[in-house]
Amino acid sequence: MRAYAVKLFCEPISEIEVANPQPKGTEVVIDVTRCGVCHSDLHLQEGFYDLGGGKKLSLADRGVTPPVVLGHEVLGRLVAKGPDAPVSDDMIGKTFVVYPWLGCGTCEICQRGEENLCAKPCSIGVHRAGGYAEQCLVPHPRYLVDVTGIDPTLAATYACSGLTAFSALKKINIALDRDWLLILGVGGVGLSGLEIARGLGYKNIAVADIDPAKRELALASGASLVVDPRDSDALATLQAKTGGIAAAIDFVGAHATAEFGIAAIRKAGTYVVVGLFGGDITLSIPLLVLRAINLRGSYVGNLGELKELIDLVKQGRVRAMPVEAVPMAQANAALDRLRAGKVKGRLVLERA
Repeated sequence: MRAYAVKLFCEPISEIEVANPQPKGTEVVIDVTRCGVCHSDLHLQEGFYDLGGGKKLSLADRGVTPPVVLGHEVLGRLVAKGPDAPVSDDMIGKTFVVYPWLGCGTCEICQRGEENLCAKPCSIGVHRAGGYAEQCLVPHPRYLVDVTGIDPTLAATYACSGLTAFSALKKINIALDRDWLLILGVGGVGLSGLEIARGLGYKNIAVADIDPAKRELALASGASLVVDPRDSDALATLQAKTGGIAAAIDFVGAHATAEFGIAAIRKAGTYVVVGLFGGDITLSIPLLVLRAINLRGSYVGNLGELKELIDLVKQGRVRAMPVEAVPMAQANAALDRLRAGKVKGRLVLERA
């Protein structure tokens, strides 16, 4: 079958031919019809994360070795199963989104349903072949989530951008009707976060983004207030119009956005960083204590959270965000557009 893989870090992905997957044991095969394009794919293509201070985290040192068939926002039809896979006849041919953030499956963390935090990750599209391909092998049907009734191009994005935003939102505890939430960056994941936050009942949402077009999109999507974080009076504007930010979620994860988000939150506020753009944070320990603020990271989400999110979407509580389908053969062009910041919402690769 045809697939698209990173053969060399820092090089365009290549079209390759690989054998069709043959399911064994509990494995199942998904015939891929959609696969989202994520900023994490850019890191996988580059082969490192920027740790700040001139330091880099090599993906090869983390067990990611080319060739890597990219794609972790996988959606498609269930077409085959291994002899031990608990799959009913009516599931064959049905469309599912695939939960990709797999762990070892046996440790205590995996057993309590938090495979995304496993110390031995085996994620689809990272450590095992992903959805930039005609078919994708999944180790067990429990990772398949029914998306009947949801537009398939949109549904694919919930496996990462939607799930990541939803999980981050679950890590804050503020009053939905009166406290202010700040979203830093409204790229694909941040915009998904804005829509999900509105669906969860957040009434007061501020957005910070350096791109005026994205600020306009945020207002059109229901944000109450937008600021350019580069403006010298941006923090003062937030303080004056909100009375203090109760929680900030950073969907960029850069040095500048971290500094802005931490400065923006009020005493005992919460800053959650999601993005992996790169950099570091310098903190004053006395101020950390005196302000009593909470700082935490949030990495994707677990299978239970994906199911919760899909239920919210099916209930009509989460509005659709902008998505654009492009042919899978144009994967390199899609990655280039994403790298250049020329994407409104989310790009999804499509197979006819």
